[in-house]
Amino acid sequence: MAANPTAPTALWPAPHARGAVDATVHVPGSKSVTNRALVLAALASEPGWLRRPLRSRDTLLMAGALRAMGVGIDEGVGPDGSGEAWRVIPAGLRGPATVDVGNAGTVMRFLPPVATLAAGDIRFDGDPRSYERPLHGVIDALRVLGARIDDDSRGALPLTVHGGGALDGGPVSIDASSSSQFVSALLLSGPRFNQGVEVRHTGRSLPSLPHIRMTVDMLRAVGAQVDTPESGGEPNVWRVTPGALLGRDLTVEPDLSNAQPFLAAALVTGGRVLIPDWPSRTTQPGDRLREIFTEMGGSCELTEYGLEFTGSGRIHGIDVDLGDVGELTPGIAAVAALADTPSTLRGVSHLRLHETDRLAALTKEINELGGDVTETADGLRIRPRKLHGGVFHTYEDHRMATAGAIIGLAVADVQIENVATTAKTLPDFPDLWTGMLGSDGA
Repeated sequence: MAANPTAPTALWPAPHARGAVDATVHVPGSKSVTNRALVLAALASEPGWLRRPLRSRDTLLMAGALRAMGVGIDEGVGPDGSGEAWRVIPAGLRGPATVDVGNAGTVMRFLPPVATLAAGDIRFDGDPRSYERPLHGVIDALRVLGARIDDDSRGALPLTVHGGGALDGGPVSIDASSSSQFVSALLLSGPRFNQGVEVRHTGRSLPSLPHIRMTVDMLRAVGAQVDTPESGGEPNVWRVTPGALLGRDLTVEPDLSNAQPFLAAALVTGGRVLIPDWPSRTTQPGDRLREIFTEMGGSCELTEYGLEFTGSGRIHGIDVDLGDVGELTPGIAAVAALADTPSTLRGVSHLRLHETDRLAALTKEINELGGDVTETADGLRIRPRKLHGGVFHTYEDHRMATAGAIIGLAVADVQIENVATTAKTLPDFPDLWTGMLGSDGA
């Protein structure tokens, strides 16, 4: 009997490639863009459209949370009948309400600032792992800005925001070294605070800066005035001026980080994969895959149709700082385990606080397949070894599941535990993966 991929304990036989892949893969929309767009549309002064949104666990949790606070989100087709679109209708935010964040960092961090603007109490709860993920940066900052929050001094979930219908805002200093989402969370709601917001990062190096740039670009696109270090402001300081936000008609880009396993397939098998609609300009961290995977042995061309990536049949190791693009680490580690020379992945100590401790998980799972991975203070050192089959555990982490699938292309008899966890950001991954390989395995 075939394994049921929706059962949490199910083992999914990772397809083993019999040859070079040659496929076009339509990657669903960006989770990061979809969830930021939902927040900004909910805070706007007029309705807006969100076209080609990602429908995944994280985005549906965000939509459900906003609905619970009074926002109208109608799912259907766009006004011109051109495909799926969500109509977001702002309303007076209100409680009482309970928000399920699941294990979505964007939901647990972006929505407490929104909840301060609601009239009534908003309770936040989520998966057991969500209780272990840091939230202190947002909680402490909101208290400084005038919010009332009960978290039993945990600095984590569960918690209740006592919304007063408005928030003073103003200047605040935070240590966002464990998550750039702390900064984005305050910036997104900042235009609705009475005094706007000035966020000053006071800790060590800030991870995932491209995600903050994405937040800033999307704020500016809906009419917000934002001053940043890149625009001549102080280092590590972002200022948002209070003001109304415009409703937008936004088309969501493909999720470039979720394109990673498919590009990796071209690299691992020496094949070719086309990702349609790859943007020529983007703030998505996944765009850096073009550079990283080229250095690891592939080549790419950005055309009017999208990104065409071709593997050379060889995989080279890499020494790379992934501090700005930490979410790409699991997939890069999987490719590096199949390379012909060692790799060093640096700048990603913050991954220990993601959906799981990704550094420990990657080390354990690759080594149990015969690999040689060592944790460092801020990353991984990977020495290629001949790998063998076995169970690749995912720890309810979507990027662990896709990393295991990449290894399974080159290593027979790899079984992925709970591949259904990919639904967090990449719905229908098993079908996309087998479709890419074709009926004959490649």
